[in-house]
Amino acid sequence: MGSSELSVADNLSSHGLPLPEPADPQVTQVLLERVRQGDTGAVNGLLARHREAIRRLIAARMDRVVQSRVDASDIVQDVMIEANRRLGDYLANPAMPFRLWLRHMARDRLIDAHRRHRVAASRSVDREVSIHEAGPNDGIAPAAADAMVDRELTPAAAATWQELQRRFAAAVDQLDEADRQIVLLRHFEHLSTAEAADMLGLSKPAAGMRYLRAMRRLRVLLDGAG
Repeated sequence: MGSSELSVADNLSSHGLPLPEPADPQVTQVLLERVRQGDTGAVNGLLARHREAIRRLIAARMDRVVQSRVDASDIVQDVMIEANRRLGDYLANPAMPFRLWLRHMARDRLIDAHRRHRVAASRSVDREVSIHEAGPNDGIAPAAADAMVDRELTPAAAATWQELQRRFAAAVDQLDEADRQIVLLRHFEHLSTAEAADMLGLSKPAAGMRYLRAMRRLRVLLDGAG
Protein backbone atom coordinates (compact mmCIF):
# COMPACT_ATOMS: atom_id res chain seq x y z
CA MET A 1 0.00 0.00 0.00
CA GLY A 2 1.45 3.37 -1.05
CA SER A 3 1.79 6.45 1.14
CA SER A 4 -1.36 8.05 -0.32
CA GLU A 5 -3.41 4.91 0.35
CA LEU A 6 -1.98 4.70 3.88
CA SER A 7 -3.14 8.27 4.44
CA VAL A 8 -6.63 7.33 3.25
CA ALA A 9 -6.64 4.31 5.56
CA ASP A 10 -5.60 6.48 8.51
CA ASN A 11 -8.38 8.96 7.72
CA LEU A 12 -11.03 6.26 7.63
CA SER A 13 -9.74 4.56 10.74
CA SER A 14 -9.91 7.86 12.64
CA HIS A 15 -13.66 7.86 11.96
CA GLY A 16 -14.04 4.19 12.89
CA LEU A 17 -15.09 3.35 9.36
CA PRO A 18 -14.48 0.34 7.08
CA LEU A 19 -11.30 -0.27 5.13
CA PRO A 20 -11.23 -2.25 1.88
CA GLU A 21 -10.42 -5.92 2.41
CA PRO A 22 -7.52 -7.23 0.33
CA ALA A 23 -8.36 -9.77 -2.33
CA ASP A 24 -7.06 -13.33 -1.88
CA PRO A 25 -7.21 -14.87 -5.35
CA GLN A 26 -4.74 -17.66 -4.53
CA VAL A 27 -7.26 -19.71 -2.56
CA THR A 28 -9.84 -19.25 -5.31
CA GLN A 29 -7.34 -20.49 -7.90
CA VAL A 30 -6.59 -23.59 -5.81
CA LEU A 31 -10.31 -24.35 -5.54
CA LEU A 32 -10.83 -23.78 -9.26
CA GLU A 33 -8.02 -26.21 -10.05
CA ARG A 34 -9.59 -28.81 -7.76
CA VAL A 35 -12.90 -28.36 -9.58
CA ARG A 36 -11.10 -28.86 -12.90
CA GLN A 37 -9.74 -32.14 -11.53
CA GLY A 38 -13.24 -33.36 -10.73
CA ASP A 39 -13.44 -32.53 -7.01
CA THR A 40 -17.17 -31.89 -6.60
CA GLY A 41 -16.70 -30.89 -2.97
CA ALA A 42 -14.51 -27.99 -4.09
CA VAL A 43 -17.49 -26.48 -5.95
CA ASN A 44 -19.34 -25.90 -2.69
CA GLY A 45 -16.22 -24.45 -1.07
CA LEU A 46 -15.62 -22.15 -4.04
CA LEU A 47 -19.14 -20.74 -4.08
CA ALA A 48 -19.33 -20.46 -0.29
CA ARG A 49 -16.11 -18.47 -0.30
CA HIS A 50 -17.66 -15.84 -2.58
CA ARG A 51 -21.23 -15.83 -1.21
CA GLU A 52 -20.56 -13.04 1.30
CA ALA A 53 -19.08 -10.77 -1.38
CA ILE A 54 -22.15 -11.29 -3.55
CA ARG A 55 -24.40 -10.59 -0.56
CA ARG A 56 -22.57 -7.30 0.11
CA LEU A 57 -22.86 -6.32 -3.53
CA ILE A 58 -26.60 -6.96 -3.64
CA ALA A 59 -27.19 -5.27 -0.27
CA ALA A 60 -25.39 -2.15 -1.50
CA ARG A 61 -27.16 -2.02 -4.86
CA MET A 62 -30.77 -3.03 -4.23
CA ASP A 63 -33.33 -0.35 -4.94
CA ARG A 64 -35.53 0.47 -1.92
CA VAL A 65 -38.70 -0.35 -3.87
CA VAL A 66 -37.29 -3.76 -4.76
CA GLN A 67 -36.19 -4.36 -1.16
CA SER A 68 -39.80 -4.14 -0.11
CA ARG A 69 -40.80 -6.85 -2.59
CA VAL A 70 -37.96 -9.36 -2.69
CA ASP A 71 -35.44 -10.75 -0.22
CA ALA A 72 -31.81 -10.13 -1.15
CA SER A 73 -30.98 -13.67 -0.04
CA ASP A 74 -33.18 -14.99 -2.85
CA ILE A 75 -31.13 -13.10 -5.43
CA VAL A 76 -27.90 -14.34 -3.85
CA GLN A 77 -29.19 -17.91 -4.07
CA ASP A 78 -30.16 -17.42 -7.72
CA VAL A 79 -26.62 -16.22 -8.48
CA MET A 80 -25.08 -19.23 -6.70
CA ILE A 81 -27.34 -21.68 -8.58
CA GLU A 82 -26.51 -20.07 -11.92
CA ALA A 83 -22.79 -20.02 -11.12
CA ASN A 84 -22.91 -23.73 -10.28
CA ARG A 85 -24.70 -24.45 -13.56
CA ARG A 86 -22.30 -22.36 -15.68
CA LEU A 87 -19.06 -23.20 -13.87
CA GLY A 88 -17.95 -25.59 -16.61
CA ASP A 89 -18.27 -22.80 -19.19
CA TYR A 90 -16.15 -20.50 -17.03
CA LEU A 91 -13.44 -23.13 -16.57
CA ALA A 92 -13.33 -23.66 -20.33
CA ASN A 93 -12.83 -19.95 -20.93
CA PRO A 94 -11.80 -17.99 -17.80
CA ALA A 95 -11.70 -14.60 -19.51
CA MET A 96 -11.86 -12.66 -16.24
CA PRO A 97 -11.16 -13.28 -12.54
CA PHE A 98 -13.72 -15.60 -10.97
CA ARG A 99 -15.24 -13.09 -8.61
CA LEU A 100 -15.74 -10.56 -11.41
CA TRP A 101 -17.48 -13.31 -13.37
CA LEU A 102 -19.77 -13.85 -10.39
CA ARG A 103 -20.30 -10.11 -10.11
CA HIS A 104 -21.48 -9.88 -13.71
CA MET A 105 -24.05 -12.59 -12.98
CA ALA A 106 -25.17 -10.73 -9.88
CA ARG A 107 -25.54 -7.58 -11.99
CA ASP A 108 -27.78 -9.40 -14.45
CA ARG A 109 -29.95 -10.84 -11.66
CA LEU A 110 -30.27 -7.39 -10.09
CA ILE A 111 -31.31 -5.83 -13.39
CA ASP A 112 -33.93 -8.57 -13.78
CA ALA A 113 -35.20 -8.02 -10.23
CA HIS A 114 -35.38 -4.25 -10.64
CA ARG A 115 -37.20 -4.54 -13.94
CA ARG A 116 -39.64 -7.19 -12.75
CA HIS A 117 -40.47 -5.76 -9.34
CA ARG A 118 -40.58 -2.13 -10.35
CA VAL A 119 -43.04 -3.01 -13.09
CA ALA A 120 -45.04 -4.98 -10.55
CA ALA A 121 -45.02 -1.89 -8.33
CA SER A 122 -46.37 0.20 -11.26
CA ARG A 123 -43.11 2.10 -11.67
CA SER A 124 -41.61 3.25 -14.96
CA VAL A 125 -40.68 0.36 -17.26
CA ASP A 126 -38.17 2.57 -19.02
CA ARG A 127 -35.92 3.09 -15.99
CA GLU A 128 -33.48 0.19 -15.93
CA VAL A 129 -31.37 0.24 -12.81
CA SER A 130 -28.00 -1.34 -13.54
CA ILE A 131 -25.28 -2.30 -11.15
CA HIS A 132 -23.23 0.61 -12.43
CA GLU A 133 -25.99 3.21 -12.29
CA ALA A 134 -27.74 3.52 -8.93
CA GLY A 135 -30.43 6.17 -9.20
CA PRO A 136 -29.69 9.52 -7.54
CA ASN A 137 -32.63 9.14 -5.17
CA ASP A 138 -32.05 5.51 -4.32
CA GLY A 139 -28.92 5.98 -2.26
CA ILE A 140 -27.03 3.12 -0.67
CA ALA A 141 -29.37 0.46 0.61
CA PRO A 142 -29.66 0.52 4.41
CA ALA A 143 -28.94 -3.20 4.39
CA ALA A 144 -25.47 -2.45 3.05
CA ALA A 145 -24.48 -0.76 6.29
CA ASP A 146 -26.27 -3.35 8.40
CA ALA A 147 -24.50 -6.17 6.57
CA MET A 148 -21.07 -4.93 7.66
CA VAL A 149 -21.76 -5.15 11.40
CA ASP A 150 -19.61 -7.75 13.15
CA ARG A 151 -22.00 -10.35 14.55
CA GLU A 152 -19.67 -10.97 17.52
CA LEU A 153 -19.91 -7.41 18.86
CA THR A 154 -21.89 -6.68 22.01
CA PRO A 155 -25.29 -5.04 21.36
CA ALA A 156 -24.00 -1.62 22.48
CA ALA A 157 -20.82 -1.88 20.39
CA ALA A 158 -22.82 -3.17 17.41
CA ALA A 159 -25.19 -0.20 17.68
CA THR A 160 -22.26 2.23 17.73
CA TRP A 161 -20.60 0.48 14.78
CA GLN A 162 -23.87 0.46 12.87
CA GLU A 163 -24.30 4.20 13.41
CA LEU A 164 -20.79 4.81 12.08
CA GLN A 165 -21.59 2.70 9.05
CA ARG A 166 -24.78 4.65 8.43
CA ARG A 167 -22.88 7.93 8.64
CA PHE A 168 -20.40 6.56 6.14
CA ALA A 169 -23.21 5.45 3.79
CA ALA A 170 -24.96 8.82 4.09
CA ALA A 171 -21.71 10.64 3.24
CA VAL A 172 -21.11 8.35 0.25
CA ASP A 173 -24.59 9.21 -1.04
CA GLN A 174 -23.52 12.87 -1.20
CA LEU A 175 -20.59 12.15 -3.53
CA ASP A 176 -20.95 12.61 -7.26
CA GLU A 177 -21.68 9.47 -9.28
CA ALA A 178 -18.09 8.73 -10.36
CA ASP A 179 -16.73 9.05 -6.81
CA ARG A 180 -19.63 7.10 -5.34
CA GLN A 181 -19.07 4.17 -7.71
CA ILE A 182 -15.40 3.76 -6.82
CA VAL A 183 -16.20 3.88 -3.09
CA LEU A 184 -18.97 1.31 -3.50
CA LEU A 185 -16.66 -1.01 -5.39
CA ARG A 186 -13.73 -0.66 -2.98
CA HIS A 187 -15.48 -0.48 0.40
CA PHE A 188 -18.86 -2.14 0.12
CA GLU A 189 -17.94 -4.78 -2.44
CA HIS A 190 -14.29 -5.09 -1.40
CA LEU A 191 -12.83 -5.12 -4.90
CA SER A 192 -9.15 -4.37 -5.37
CA THR A 193 -8.07 -1.27 -7.27
CA ALA A 194 -7.30 -3.42 -10.33
CA GLU A 195 -10.71 -5.09 -10.21
CA ALA A 196 -12.52 -1.78 -9.73
CA ALA A 197 -10.58 -0.39 -12.70
CA ASP A 198 -11.72 -3.33 -14.81
CA MET A 199 -15.36 -2.84 -13.83
CA LEU A 200 -15.25 0.92 -14.55
CA GLY A 201 -13.27 0.68 -17.77
CA LEU A 202 -10.34 2.64 -16.34
CA SER A 203 -6.62 2.06 -16.13
CA LYS A 204 -5.40 1.00 -12.71
CA PRO A 205 -3.62 4.36 -12.10
CA ALA A 206 -6.76 6.27 -13.10
CA ALA A 207 -8.89 4.17 -10.75
CA GLY A 208 -6.38 4.75 -7.97
CA MET A 209 -6.49 8.50 -8.48
CA ARG A 210 -10.29 8.51 -8.57
CA TYR A 211 -10.37 6.53 -5.34
CA LEU A 212 -7.99 8.91 -3.57
CA ARG A 213 -10.02 11.89 -4.79
CA ALA A 214 -13.24 10.29 -3.55
CA MET A 215 -11.70 9.54 -0.16
CA ARG A 216 -10.56 13.16 0.26
CA ARG A 217 -14.07 14.41 -0.53
CA LEU A 218 -15.57 11.79 1.74
CA ARG A 219 -13.38 12.87 4.64
CA VAL A 220 -14.56 16.48 4.23
CA LEU A 221 -18.18 15.28 4.39
CA LEU A 222 -17.50 13.12 7.44
CA ASP A 223 -15.66 15.88 9.26
CA GLY A 224 -18.57 18.23 8.57
CA ALA A 225 -21.06 15.71 9.94
CA GLY A 226 -19.03 14.99 13.06
